Amino acid sequence: MIKALSFLKPYRIPVAVALLFMLTELVVELIHPLLMAKIIDDGILKGDFSVVLHWGLIMVGMSLLAFIAGITNSFYASHVSQSYGYDVRKGLFEKIQAFSFANFNKFPTSSLITRLTNDVTQIQNTVFMALRIMLRAPLLIIGGVIMALIVNVKLALLLLVTVPVLFFFLLWVMNKGWGLFHSVQERLDAVNNVMRENLTGMRLIRAFMRRNHEIKRFSEANDKLMEKTVSALRLMETSMPILLLLMNVSIIAILWFGNFEINTGGAKVGDVVAIVHYGMRITSALSIFSWIVMAFSRARASAGRIAEVLETEIAVMDASKTISKEETVKEGKIGFEEVSFQYPGTLDVVLRDLSFVIEPGEMVAILGATGSGKTSLFQLIPRLYDVSKGKVLIDDKDIITMKMENIRKQIGYVPQESMLFTGSIRDNISWGKENASLQEVIEAAKDAQIHDTIEKLPNGYNTLLGQKGVNLSGGQKQRISIARALIRKPKILLLDDSTSALDLKTEAKLLKAMKNYTCTTLIITQKVSTAVEADKILLLNEGKLLAQGNHHELLESSELYRKIFQSQAREEGVHHVRAAD
Repeated sequence: MIKALSFLKPYRIPVAVALLFMLTELVVELIHPLLMAKIIDDGILKGDFSVVLHWGLIMVGMSLLAFIAGITNSFYASHVSQSYGYDVRKGLFEKIQAFSFANFNKFPTSSLITRLTNDVTQIQNTVFMALRIMLRAPLLIIGGVIMALIVNVKLALLLLVTVPVLFFFLLWVMNKGWGLFHSVQERLDAVNNVMRENLTGMRLIRAFMRRNHEIKRFSEANDKLMEKTVSALRLMETSMPILLLLMNVSIIAILWFGNFEINTGGAKVGDVVAIVHYGMRITSALSIFSWIVMAFSRARASAGRIAEVLETEIAVMDASKTISKEETVKEGKIGFEEVSFQYPGTLDVVLRDLSFVIEPGEMVAILGATGSGKTSLFQLIPRLYDVSKGKVLIDDKDIITMKMENIRKQIGYVPQESMLFTGSIRDNISWGKENASLQEVIEAAKDAQIHDTIEKLPNGYNTLLGQKGVNLSGGQKQRISIARALIRKPKILLLDDSTSALDLKTEAKLLKAMKNYTCTTLIITQKVSTAVEADKILLLNEGKLLAQGNHHELLESSELYRKIFQSQAREEGVHHVRAAD
């Protein structure tokens, strides 16, 4: 809670102004019963209309002051809460942008979305209500008891006994509610996760006729959310009748004993009326306490979830003591020295003692079965993860000593799953290079063998894409992703099985065009036809480097490579075998 509320620091002055006007309203509300008692005792009972008029006008003036103070308080409370919500969302988003892949493994995407939206909204609304109502309610209760004691100690003792009992009861409800609403937010995460998966996988759901199954999944998650929400709200709503019952009993007792005090001369009629008014004001404050407790409990749960993200330690960071901010990738030479790697929080070693050198400008193909560690190897080069043992070198320098931003600016990375953003094709390609010109976009598209396809579209490069490029084929998405990497003119180009959806002719043209780029290229592939074009091939199996060399060298030295080549050559045709020979 403290971490989340720290974003309020820049708004200390507006907060103070809002509280000042809230206190103005409070003071007026606490003084009114005293003035009313004076009107009754000195005016109405004595038949002196001038006293009624005098103090009545003062009450009207004070009410007008309270009205103006309330409007001003609302303005400042809105300003603070909206600005606060903006800052929290911005801080959360910036923190998430700094996450390493290991951090993303801890927080599901649906949970991060809930925290950025629903959780922030919860505490933002709570900040507004705290400045508008929440602080006023407890202060009204405390002030009401104090003012009642000033008017008549004997009658006020009834309030003095009742209020602390209710206060501790509310603390118990609040603590209980926090746990329940924390569970509610977790269930909301689960519902959002099912919704996200369904919306992104709608085509697959339709193709496999799994509509009823997915409806059942959503219903189960939704039912659990409803169950937890009902439990939380039931607790909050049950507390309200208990509060009102005890307070109404105390007001009845005040009237009962007040009658005796008036008859014996121990109290005036105005005193009893004033104390009853204070009791009613305390009751009205307590009547919204169930809502306040509910809002605060939800805000506390949300603040804890937000703080969990903000306080997360970034798994991969620049080593400030050894880093060279000026050092950048100049040639693109890559070296692995006895590199081993396992994903954080797991025991399985994904890569074992890898050692190899890739010279600047070389094209290297990485072959291996599923799960052999090819993608994991790629992720170590731009420091998406850090090695568990050994060193990754770029230009003969340990990447730990280089600024990550400088490394990544010189890397073009195309992931296994093509990721396109909502917007135009031009926007998606130029996303790889800020302020890229149309000519640069076209050049990259031509080299990626997608230019002709784009030109045939109704709006060309201005054609809008749906979410994740839903209106394009797999091969088209891959080529746009490759164009986005090529436009950077990187020193190192990483293609993670990014030509799998391309036919052999298109792939051959792409590989030929890529040779015009002065960069070191690494291609994860399952196609021997691609590997044949590479200067070097790395053959991985179960995280180990079995063999390395060019196509002809591996045909002679590696039995596994020969089997792979012969198997694919039979499938793709004799032409490739002869070409390779």
